[in-house]
Amino acid sequence: MIAAPPHASSASPVLLDGGMSNALEDRGQDVTGALWTARLLRDAPEEIAAVHRAYYRAGARVVTTASYQASVPGFMDAGVDRAEAERLVRRSVTLARDVRDELAADGRTRWVAASVGPYGAVLADGSEYRGRYSVSRALLHDFHRSRMELLAEAGPDFLAVETIPDRDEAEVLVEILQELGLPAWFSYSAGDGHTRAGQPLADAFAVAASAPSVFAVGVNCCAPGDVLEAVRLAVATTGRPAVAYPNSGEQWDATLRRWRGGAAFDVGLVPVWVEAGAAYVGGCCRVGPPTISAVARRLATE
Repeated sequence: MIAAPPHASSASPVLLDGGMSNALEDRGQDVTGALWTARLLRDAPEEIAAVHRAYYRAGARVVTTASYQASVPGFMDAGVDRAEAERLVRRSVTLARDVRDELAADGRTRWVAASVGPYGAVLADGSEYRGRYSVSRALLHDFHRSRMELLAEAGPDFLAVETIPDRDEAEVLVEILQELGLPAWFSYSAGDGHTRAGQPLADAFAVAASAPSVFAVGVNCCAPGDVLEAVRLAVATTGRPAVAYPNSGEQWDATLRRWRGGAAFDVGLVPVWVEAGAAYVGGCCRVGPPTISAVARRLATE
């Protein structure tokens, strides 16, 4: 059963984790294939567990499962049969739950968010940064619903519907959330006030907030400099708390399949996001446990 999400406010924000892929790379793991971090659900699940443990110990109250790019079709394309593919999707949740329970003796409350990434992530061609996949609404619905049902069966505390680049895909996801009644935060990949597909971000936020079970709306995997205005817009548009976890400021080159540019994640920005209405804050790609630890220290002094 899905549990209740953490209560949070700008007076008491909840700290999220950072990126999974960069933390695995720092541990010497190769995540360059089409399955990305999901490969390790099959080949080295203990490495994923170690990353969850590192983020919890850095001060994160929520870790996000390694299911962003995990799907039954993706695993089957890699030669896994359907039953095993379904088991691996569920394993993403149980790994995080086991680590959470392992650390429970310290009395600190922690949560597990099951990552629901966009359809484009499974294509492994960078289209999650563009949206507009040229596929039917029915295909998107079937893809997302079957995966969300598998994740929910494994018992996360809630879903993290994240890095959504396209309002039209968001409409499908919101429809499924309403069908299943699953609590979730909903975050877009965005920049300059628009989704990656070019739609006004205010309209996209309104779509996300149309599901009663969505308890926070915001952005992730965007540049840190885009967060503040997005948080303000999310709060003004939806009347709900915002969620914000940008990447390091580096940019993903989908052609060369590598990050370029310099990091621009300033820990000092986080209290400003919180003041603007971000109740759930953390990092995404290229933001690791040391940075999350620094954010925890900074929030503790506010």
